[in-house]
Amino acid sequence: MEVITTHMNADFDSLASMVAAKKFYPDAVMAFAGSQEKNIREFFVQASHYLHDFKRQKQIPLKKVTKLIVVDTRQARRLGNFAKCLKNPGIKLHLYDHHPDSPGDLKGDLEVVRPVGSTSTIFTQLFREKGIPLTGDEATLLSMGIYEDTGSFNYLTTTPEDLDAAAWLLKQGANLHTVSQSISRELNVQQLGLLNELIKSAINYTIQGIDIVVAKIDLKEYVDEFALLVRHFMVMENLNVLFALAGMEDRIYLIARSRVPEVNVGEIAMDFGGGGHASAASATLKNMTMIEAEEKLIRLLNKHVRPQSLAGELMSHPPITVPPNISIKNANQVLTRYDITVLPVVRKEFELLGIISRRVAEKAIFHNLGDLPVSDYMTTDVQTLPSSASLADIQELIIEHRQRLIPVVDTNELKGVITRTDLLNLLINDPALQPRHLIDSDERSYIERHRNVNSLIIEVLNKEVIVLLRTIGEVAEENGYTAYAVGGFVRDLLLRIKNLDLDIVIEGDGIKFAKKLAEHFGGAVRTHEKFSTALVIMPDGFNIDVATARLEYYEYPAAMPTVELSSLKLDLYRRDFTINAMAINLHPEKFGTLVDFFNCQTDIKEKRIRILHNLSFVEDPTRIFRAIRFEQRMGFAIGKHTEKLLKNAVKMNLFNRFFGHRCFTELKLIFSEENPIPAIRRMAEFNLLKFILPGLKLDKRMEKNLIETQRAMAWYKLLYLDEPCRQWLVYIFAILANSTYSDLKVFCMKFEFSPKFKKELLKEKEATDKILKELGRTRRLRPSEIYWLLQERSHESLLYIIAMARKKTAKKAVSHFVTHLRHYKTDVHGADLKKMGYKSGPIYKTILTHLLEAKLDGEVKSRSDEIEFIKRNYPLEKPVKSNQ
Repeated sequence: MEVITTHMNADFDSLASMVAAKKFYPDAVMAFAGSQEKNIREFFVQASHYLHDFKRQKQIPLKKVTKLIVVDTRQARRLGNFAKCLKNPGIKLHLYDHHPDSPGDLKGDLEVVRPVGSTSTIFTQLFREKGIPLTGDEATLLSMGIYEDTGSFNYLTTTPEDLDAAAWLLKQGANLHTVSQSISRELNVQQLGLLNELIKSAINYTIQGIDIVVAKIDLKEYVDEFALLVRHFMVMENLNVLFALAGMEDRIYLIARSRVPEVNVGEIAMDFGGGGHASAASATLKNMTMIEAEEKLIRLLNKHVRPQSLAGELMSHPPITVPPNISIKNANQVLTRYDITVLPVVRKEFELLGIISRRVAEKAIFHNLGDLPVSDYMTTDVQTLPSSASLADIQELIIEHRQRLIPVVDTNELKGVITRTDLLNLLINDPALQPRHLIDSDERSYIERHRNVNSLIIEVLNKEVIVLLRTIGEVAEENGYTAYAVGGFVRDLLLRIKNLDLDIVIEGDGIKFAKKLAEHFGGAVRTHEKFSTALVIMPDGFNIDVATARLEYYEYPAAMPTVELSSLKLDLYRRDFTINAMAINLHPEKFGTLVDFFNCQTDIKEKRIRILHNLSFVEDPTRIFRAIRFEQRMGFAIGKHTEKLLKNAVKMNLFNRFFGHRCFTELKLIFSEENPIPAIRRMAEFNLLKFILPGLKLDKRMEKNLIETQRAMAWYKLLYLDEPCRQWLVYIFAILANSTYSDLKVFCMKFEFSPKFKKELLKEKEATDKILKELGRTRRLRPSEIYWLLQERSHESLLYIIAMARKKTAKKAVSHFVTHLRHYKTDVHGADLKKMGYKSGPIYKTILTHLLEAKLDGEVKSRSDEIEFIKRNYPLEKPVKSNQ
């Protein structure tokens, strides 16, 4: 079954487009998705012959629809119940629409979308292209659609094609008198009264230098033709932009009109769940009061209104640039010569590749990387603007996204640059342009960057933790310090994940504060003077990490950091990733205030892992493993620029210079994740496995080993045994399963293992390899043989053996040992043997070992069976009688 439909609250454009579509789909049924505007209902009274061609939506068996032809919209939410047809198996979807592309647009098997003033214009063009003749009535109806949606050719969305289409329709016999009668209607007495109330309620807002009128009215009952009132209001007052809110029954209706390009009412209506185009749009608001609707409208106006374009006038041109192959050292000389902080990196014809900053260049030179090309460490994740960009666009990038320099690019060619200084000079010289939260970029958008998250703290954390945080803030304040919760604790709070790994940063002396905090709670403290850190151990065993706000710098790539005292901002800047570079103020007067200097909330919202500076991986290669772990655990993605710098660090072989226990700690954390396999695959993508062991690759064999290891671990966790198991060690065994004994020695040396752990690892590896060979033989082992084969092995080795054993019987045997056999003990002990008359000595071990084997193999079941077994197999010698 084929169905032609359109959006709810249909107008003349959608009606005309449905009738036009019928000519291309003669077998299709026409049906409205919902109600129609009053003028459409009146038209059906006058032209009743059209009414017979339409069906009610309730008359359509939705599940039988095989082809849906949608006109004048591409938004599923505007199709009412017809949206259910989109789930029909094999449904064909044909779309005809003139609205600009929007988020959530449907994708059709056939799409005819053209940037004109009405969908009626599109069908008129199709009729002309295909030479399809029209009747006078059809031409008149299409003209109504064009006249209505272009505001009789007064809307800014009107195109030359609309005028051309109307002229052709006139030649086909369109009746302009009928068009005028249907489109232009006079107001009755009641409507005039409502219009008067609407005008009285109007408030004028000046946003980005543009006058915008917002009017609102509350009505006791539904009033048709509200859009007609808005149209008359616009004409009478000669307004450029009007937003009208009408409360009717339990809903609020928004009608919006605009005559200026800076205000796209379609965008704003879409944020309310409605639709339309740049000049005319509407929305129906549910579950919202008039006050809430007006407040949201004002917020959206401040977000969407675009002032006069300024980028082309504000930019500096021609820009100072460098090619990608210039050395970092020479690029730094250019930066110094021209006294600038950022340089665009371009190819021939001024094609932008990225930017290099003075800070990155100087750090690279400090690390003896000055001879490398700038392309290795330039920032490629740079947002650009066209020369037609507005002041709001410039402000958003420089202030909201903290981008120091904006390249202005037209048709892939760098035309100029706009700096933060350029913007500030403009704003200072013209105060009328200053946004309310600006001038100092560090004070920008204070509400966004320093919002209070108290409600989130109450939602996510329990009462005890909240009291602890408040106490920490109070103890710090009493001693003249300010305390902040930082790092993963803050990240997880914003993600609504409970995290009790509490890190506190003190602006002041962190060690002195830690001692005061421990004294307050009656706990203990451990200090690390070199790093100005301390660990507070609470009476209940809960740990709190305390650090002094500090700045770390690295003497050479992959070195341990040197620490200097610093501010909170610099402390957060030294963090590994933006998602971990936020803080929550615990001071009693500012408790719960989120501090976000680097737009970190955006990265959490967009699920992106991003480093804070370009040499982050060079200074600390362990961050590479951490990036992968966070990416896989949280379902985030490593940003493109961060990924590029990660690959550069891998190429530099920094792990060969310095690896040791710090990198192994990161590997342990990866292997301890619920499912480490995706992270291991990601490590293989970045060619990182070779740093664990030369020649190590993720081939099919290793992939199978890892999957079997995951199954073994899942099985073990389901046993709920109160016995610790080092999962990370099981995965290390699995990754190194095909390595030799000498390979394992190299592995232990590379990661600087302690002699004790090295001995354990080598011993278990050697033993498990022998066991796997034994289990691989064809002969089936008795339970007692399995017991003696496995009884000295650790939990980790046993799980590794289960994972690596290829025979089901072998896996079953080891799992039976884990769950049952290893717990077997005899009921008879040495004391019992003594009572039975056996002399103490090696014979006890022989008897009890033999007895245990018999019990394991099912030969004895009870204590009496065991005693009988001993007497039978180890009879006591009868005493020799004396002849005296």
